Amino acid sequence: MKITGAEFIKQFESVVPLDLAEDSDPVGLHIGTLNKPINRVMMTLDVRPDVVQEAIDKKIDLIVAKHPPIFRPVKHLLVDDFQTKMYADLLKHDIAVYAAHTNMDIVDNGLNDLFCEMLDIDATDYLRQTHEYFYRKLVVYVPTTHAESLREAFGAAGIGAYHDYDYTSFSSSGTGHFRPLEKAQPAIGENNELTSVEEEKIEVMFLPQEYPTVLSIINEYHPYEEPMFDIFPLENISKTYGIGRIGTLPQPMTLLDFVEKVKQTFGLNAIRLTTDTKDKQVKAVAICGGSGEKFYKDALKKGADVYITGDVYYHTAHDMMEEGLSVIDPGHYIESVCKKYYVDLFNQWKQQNDWDVTFIESDVNTNPFEII
Repeated sequence: MKITGAEFIKQFESVVPLDLAEDSDPVGLHIGTLNKPINRVMMTLDVRPDVVQEAIDKKIDLIVAKHPPIFRPVKHLLVDDFQTKMYADLLKHDIAVYAAHTNMDIVDNGLNDLFCEMLDIDATDYLRQTHEYFYRKLVVYVPTTHAESLREAFGAAGIGAYHDYDYTSFSSSGTGHFRPLEKAQPAIGENNELTSVEEEKIEVMFLPQEYPTVLSIINEYHPYEEPMFDIFPLENISKTYGIGRIGTLPQPMTLLDFVEKVKQTFGLNAIRLTTDTKDKQVKAVAICGGSGEKFYKDALKKGADVYITGDVYYHTAHDMMEEGLSVIDPGHYIESVCKKYYVDLFNQWKQQNDWDVTFIESDVNTNPFEII
């Protein structure tokens, strides 16, 4: 089945919502249009001139990137400048570029959770809360003949999921009464005749961002021409999200042994370590992909023995050491594991939905640093 870029990104945003990005983070569509058929999609960490050339050579229609290509305003679009020329090349070859940045870090089962899985860290919490959404309750009245299919559709879409439970709902039985007027097209009953129907009242919780999904399911699975439903705010039940993760290792190990584990996991030849005690035992580990040094005090408050993050500033490293926090800086480029992670996910969607699309990882190494 052929799909458009808009249809694919709708699926992507159901897993990595835009509104989970930090304030002022330029996520979303950066270049081109999503309103076109797509045949080939490439996942990359960065959008650099050599990545753009790779996309041109491989006839890519859409690039999905972890790092936004336009992070700061572009003052001039000059084809004589290597940086801005790539924007012109993308437009010339009709290659759209979509970016998911901090929302990919914050979302459940996002990049920080992937890091924890790779390092055998049992993640128990985030480092700093970034978002809080209060649940709403849907009350919908449906004929008993259609109640089970409606409940199943809600559950399959994740509506009613809460903590370690999903497919949660409550049902009660009753009788619905109505009279279809002359212009009505009733699914049950006759025009101008009073009708009584055995109905179920289904109650289910959902998050505000799930409202379009809720409405779509009602429209698809409810038999009535004009379904009746109510929505109530729940001011005491919320879902929170946060940046970074903290958790525990299966067994304590020495700091230097854990450093070796990080190096092996991410295929690194060297690593930067800040510590005042190399032979310390570590059990609680905090991690934040990218440049997460500003969250080191959160790691301390959460009781971390060691904090893994990239791009640690010289003077901040001194502060970390003074406060007794060991820090492993594996660099920013470990985020490149997102390429395989998401291409595997995209291919799952392809199989489930019978999409006629090819998904590939960028082969370009965009790490600006080498260890020599």
